[in-house]
Amino acid sequence: MFEKIKKWYRQGLWTALMVEAAVSKGVLTAGQAEEICGGDGRE
Repeated sequence: MFEKIKKWYRQGLWTALMVEAAVSKGVLTAGQAEEICGGDGRE
């Protein structure tokens, strides 16, 4: 699921808030979320 969410985030289909929601639901780890969002300024 990590790779799919990473791709969706890059495509602009997912926001940083959506990635954080996936962390709270246990779909991603906090480290994976950081790798995806990585402080690129998108929200």
